[in-house]
Amino acid sequence: MSTGLQKYLDSATSVLDRFGLTERKGEESQLATLLQEVVDIDQPRVTAIARVVQYQGTFNELVRDNIEQMDVSQDYQKITKLFNSIRDDSRKLVEQLGDGKIDWRESASNFWMRLTKGTTHDRFEKIKEVYSGVTERTHEQLKRENTIMDSYMDFRFAIKEAEILSYEVLKAQDAKMNDAKQKFAASTEAVSKYSGNNDAEKSRLQLVRDESQRAFDQEEQKYQLIKDVAENLTIGYNVGETLVAKLKQTHDLKERVYRQSVTFFTTNEHVFTTMDAVYTAQHGLHEQTQASESMKTGANKGIEDIAELGNTLEKAALKAGYGATINASSVQKLVDAIVTFQEESYKMIDELRTESTENAREVARIVDEGKQRAAKTLENYVQVTSA
Repeated sequence: MSTGLQKYLDSATSVLDRFGLTERKGEESQLATLLQEVVDIDQPRVTAIARVVQYQGTFNELVRDNIEQMDVSQDYQKITKLFNSIRDDSRKLVEQLGDGKIDWRESASNFWMRLTKGTTHDRFEKIKEVYSGVTERTHEQLKRENTIMDSYMDFRFAIKEAEILSYEVLKAQDAKMNDAKQKFAASTEAVSKYSGNNDAEKSRLQLVRDESQRAFDQEEQKYQLIKDVAENLTIGYNVGETLVAKLKQTHDLKERVYRQSVTFFTTNEHVFTTMDAVYTAQHGLHEQTQASESMKTGANKGIEDIAELGNTLEKAALKAGYGATINASSVQKLVDAIVTFQEESYKMIDELRTESTENAREVARIVDEGKQRAAKTLENYVQVTSA
């Protein structure tokens, strides 16, 4: 076995052990058996080719069963729903503050909301927890895919090495076939030119002709077998480019989304922390509002008393000191600021789900077509050789 082929095959098969896969016994093993017919041409090269061919089905299984869609849609949906609940409850609170007070029904509703959904802070912590779980699983998935793709690339290089060896064996067999062909032609010509009356000599020449014909047929059959192997290895390697390109396309897209998510969360974690604090503060506004109203009422009465005493300057100071502070409309605008993020989140979910589903179907289709073509090629070959 050539050094390059052995290197690639050893590297590729080591991954099979990590994923618990063993060498499959199928059409590939039958082809390896057929290759024993041509082992006398060049035993080291033919043995190396057979070794590679035996692993084709196993590596197809590795890719087909392990490069698959990762179920992250439900977790992203949880994040979206948690953000929506925070936004909806905050909007509701702003609406409650619209009349300047929160009645007992609204207070009961707020209490029930905290009891069933948790506080705003609890929900922000849950968002961080879910997000961390998603990114961790995605990271592991990307590592797994990288390992599989690297292994598959090594195996494809081993196929290319086997293709090179096949053409070298084909060249050697072509010379042997031509030699047998010349001997057959010479023996046939000897029979046709014999004009003597010696029946024994004529029969001897006919025997030599028939033996050389059988030898030529055998060499031609070997030539055709190794030719089919070489050409199909070429086709398989080239068609595999499409499969690998599709896998890499989806893998790169998944990695891009993962990197973007990690970068976004890492660089904007302080934003989420601030949002957590702001929303938590908003849910405590009803107490502040009531306290502020009490202070305003007391201040207004004090101002009236001072007005009665004619102290205009102090009355103006009290108005400036105890006037309105936080405007409900400003809080409303702050709540609206995160809507854009939610819209982009939904869009990203749809894109990732669609891309992953289409990829899984494409991989299955390509592998199935390849297997059908390989099986058909073997079937045709067996029929030809049987005939």
